[in-house]
This record gives sequence, C-alpha cells and structure tokens, in this order.
Amino acid sequence: MRKHAMIYGASGFVGSGLAGMLAAKGFEVTGVSRKGRGDVEGVSRWVKPEAVDFAGCGVVVNLAGAPIDKRWTDEKKKEFHESRVGVTEDIVTKIAALPEEERPKVLLNASAVGIYGGRGDEVLDDSATRGGGYLADLCDAWEKAADRAEALGVRVVKFRIGVVLGKGGQAFEKLMMVFKLGIGGRLGDGQQWMPWIHVEDLRLAMVFCITTEAAEGAVNGTAPEPERNIDLTRKLSKAVNRWVFFPVPGFALKLALGGFGGALLVGQKAIPTKLESLGFTFRYRKLEDALNELTG
Repeated sequence: MRKHAMIYGASGFVGSGLAGMLAAKGFEVTGVSRKGRGDVEGVSRWVKPEAVDFAGCGVVVNLAGAPIDKRWTDEKKKEFHESRVGVTEDIVTKIAALPEEERPKVLLNASAVGIYGGRGDEVLDDSATRGGGYLADLCDAWEKAADRAEALGVRVVKFRIGVVLGKGGQAFEKLMMVFKLGIGGRLGDGQQWMPWIHVEDLRLAMVFCITTEAAEGAVNGTAPEPERNIDLTRKLSKAVNRWVFFPVPGFALKLALGGFGGALLVGQKAIPTKLESLGFTFRYRKLEDALNELTG
C-alpha cells in the first residue's frame, strides 16, 4: 500500500488526532478542507476538495459531515445529505477517473449506528440489517455511495460510529456542561441503549482497519459494552460528583429538537464484533474506565 493518506475532515475532532496516528505509522498525510489550510499535527499539506487528485494516494479517509444535533429542517436535511452523500459521491467519481493502477487501495468512510434505526434490546453486530427512519435512510445512502468504490478495486470500510466521548468533542463537552450544572438527567425513560466509544479507541480502530487487509465492509465503531441511557447518566453524574434530578421528558425533547429529539429516545445495542474478531484490542471497554480518564 502506498503510504500516503488523504483525510477529509482532518481538522475535525476525530480527524485531527487520526492524522498524527497515521503520520506516526509512516504515512504522509494530506488534509482536505474547504479553506485549503489548517494547523493539525501530522498533516504535511492541505488541499481544497475541488483540487483533490488521488493519483499516488494509498488511503482516503472521509470523515466529512455537517453536525446533525439540531432541528432537522428541510434546509438542514439538504445540508446533511450533501455533506455526507454528496461528498462521498464526489470522492468515488474522482477515484473512477483514475487509471486502475493509480487508484487508492482503501476508502475508510464514516457512517453511523443510526443506520440501524430504533431496535430496542436487539443485539446489533456489524452484519445487522438497516432499520427505518430518517437517519437510517441517510446512512444507507451514505454507505451505498461509498460501496460504489468496491467495483473500482478499492477496499471499502464503512465505520458506523456511536456516541464519541472525548475532550473537545461536542457530545462529551455538552454532557459535561449540563452535568456539572446539576441539570443533566436521563432522556425519556432512559431505557434506550447508547453505543458509546472513547475517541482514542475510535482513532486507533480506524488506523487498525486501514492497515488490516481483512477489514472491509460495515464496521461498528462502538465500545464492546454499550450502556442504557439511564446507566450512562448515573455513571457520568458519579464521575463528576454531581447528583442530577431533572430527567428530560420525551415530549420536551421532541418539542425542542424535532426529529433529532426523537432520535435521542431510541437506541441501538451495537457491538463491535468485527473489530474484535480481527484482533483489535480496546483500551476502554467499560464506560467507567473511559469516564475516569476523561474526567481526570
């Protein structure tokens, strides 16, 4: 494999740390950003999306995607689609335009556990079928766009990411803020599963899949032990030494956040069967260990 990686979203929360890990493995890393510049450890040069040329590139990592934790208006849905499906389609089109011998060997494309829809207590490994609802439809279209690269001789890895916990990450920082204020609480009845992962494990798992030939297709980017929302709430309040008494009713979530609020009330008991079967070792299997590291 040519040791040149191009990362869409290299300046983002996950991508910024991933670049350094790949550089440490001997990869030359190019960051792709709309500004065509950035300041990320491990990135040796930057390029705008319209100027991308994959000739001589061995690995493409696509972490692009507009934040989805807001009300899903028609305008926002268009943005969500274009920043995920549209960007992926553009990547594959650029790969297809190259002679076969110059094409990248690996496309690691982000996806999300939202593809499973709300499945209650059903255990969902990487081979589980897609579910229903807006998020499932969006993720399915996203993955199908990436799948087109397989016919071009590219190994495609579709990373179905759960709730990413890490300092500087939107999900974790928002949780920390409300819990430190003592106003955090379970969402709805709290029985929905939350497939979480420590950001360090997520980045390491991505590097593992890039460098492991047997890694392909859908991969659950989640920790081995998902938690129900009510248990995550209890453990986080303990980690920050704040007891919380304000559960958030389901109707209030839907009223405030619309479709996204409804998505928070359903969960996925997703487990990383493929990663573990291929030999990946998690540093943070249990939520308590991840929270202890993150809260110091």
